[in-house]
Amino acid sequence: MVGNLNIKRNVLLNPGPATTTDTVKMAQIVPDICPREKEFGSMMKQMREDLVRIVHGDPEKYTAVLFCGSGTINIDVCINSLLPADKKVLVVNNGAYSTRAAEVCEYYGLPFIDLKFPIDDVPDLGVIEETLKANPDIALVHTTHNETGTGLLNPIKEIGALAHKYGATFVVDTTSTYAMRPINIEEENVDFLMASAQKGLMAMTGLSFVVGNTELIKKSAEYPRRSYYCNLFLQYDFFEKTGEMHFTPPVQTIYSTRQALDEYFAEGEENKWARHTRVFNAIHKGLAELGFKDVIKRELQAGLVVSVKYPDDPNWNFEKVHDYCYERGFTIYPGKISGTNTFRLCALGAIDEEDIVNFFVVLKEALTANNISVPVIYKEDK
Repeated sequence: MVGNLNIKRNVLLNPGPATTTDTVKMAQIVPDICPREKEFGSMMKQMREDLVRIVHGDPEKYTAVLFCGSGTINIDVCINSLLPADKKVLVVNNGAYSTRAAEVCEYYGLPFIDLKFPIDDVPDLGVIEETLKANPDIALVHTTHNETGTGLLNPIKEIGALAHKYGATFVVDTTSTYAMRPINIEEENVDFLMASAQKGLMAMTGLSFVVGNTELIKKSAEYPRRSYYCNLFLQYDFFEKTGEMHFTPPVQTIYSTRQALDEYFAEGEENKWARHTRVFNAIHKGLAELGFKDVIKRELQAGLVVSVKYPDDPNWNFEKVHDYCYERGFTIYPGKISGTNTFRLCALGAIDEEDIVNFFVVLKEALTANNISVPVIYKEDK
């Protein structure tokens, strides 16, 4: 038996990987095991069922398929695997992570429409419907639930209803909402959603998963096989026949994810979301007290990511502020908005309101230490 380790606790306010509990960290320290053992396969089977359960999916209709990789592998898997021959993808794009889906289409040489909207507002449903109506060959619609670059929440239920109205499969990148913001896959009109272990589950990097409609996965066996490693049906079919991943799984990460799932269910969906909401509100409170401004209107935010404008102060230097906070156990993260200087504070991970209160003490010290005005200043305020 391995005893507790004296591990320094860092509060990660970046959009993932997230702050983990010591018990999740320690879960990686296990006896060596061949991942082809029945014991390990049994654990993955239960894990797949639990991943469906988190989004309230009917186990008779939905399944989970595990992949070894970061969250982007899921975008690759869904787009290359779920598009029939001679059909088109519609990417509803209002941010960096939907742009990534468009890039996947481009790299595979797939026909697609990159339907772009402003990054600071929700997509226009009327424009989406007109696009679907004008392009009956669209078979796959993709968007992002919480655009992690900005923190904007997209109306997936309404977009999904439109996709289904015009006979398309609806895929949603839920990497930064899964196991945090409550999701009901059926009620939200979602056919496939995705996430990775290091975000909402608060486990370790290296394991990602797609939760989706089992019949549509089986149907995709007839579609062009555009990737060997990243084919959804091949991975699903191998799981069903053998109880194993097609290729070597990230063993220790899976053990940590098992522990993280146990902790998720112990905390409960409502309590966990309430905790993330406390953190989110505390972030807004601290920013307001220091005079910082959001990029996205508060009512459009998903409640998990706050994108903050750089102040117009000649002494502002993100790297110096970051380094000051980092040395004291807090990690902040640069923004992901082209042409706009921002940083992000995120309500992910095993953190609570007290951590945010402590962070803003340090952030204020960082501003003062670097001769940055407190409250911060913006040109439009002058």
